[in-house]
Amino acid sequence: MTSHQSTQTMKPATAAKKLGVYLEATPAEFQEGVVSRTELAALQTDPPEWLRELRRNGPHPRPVVAAKLGISISGLARGGITDPLTTEQIDALKAESPEWLVRERAVQAEVRKEAVRIKEKKAERGDQPRA
Repeated sequence: MTSHQSTQTMKPATAAKKLGVYLEATPAEFQEGVVSRTELAALQTDPPEWLRELRRNGPHPRPVVAAKLGISISGLARGGITDPLTTEQIDALKAESPEWLVRERAVQAEVRKEAVRIKEKKAERGDQPRA
């Protein structure tokens, strides 16, 4: 008996999410096809120019925008940012440093401190981290 392994594929939206790019900004052939795990690995290790350009200049999806601003995705929404932003727009926001961004960065810093505190407390008690 021979083992036949089928090629696993994913929708373009899933592949775009894994690549950290905004799907609507990708080339039409990427949006209209399916992406195999092998193709995804190739895109990650040796990105074509269009992918390098998107990662460098955007537009970026909300998770990437939030990470570049140092806030949560919810914080983006509270700040009124619902659309993808380019790197230039993100840099302008950082330079402007509006009140909502300062507030959301402070909230995110508190969340991180609390996560560290909880982790340390569990370590003191000898709790095993959950997988």
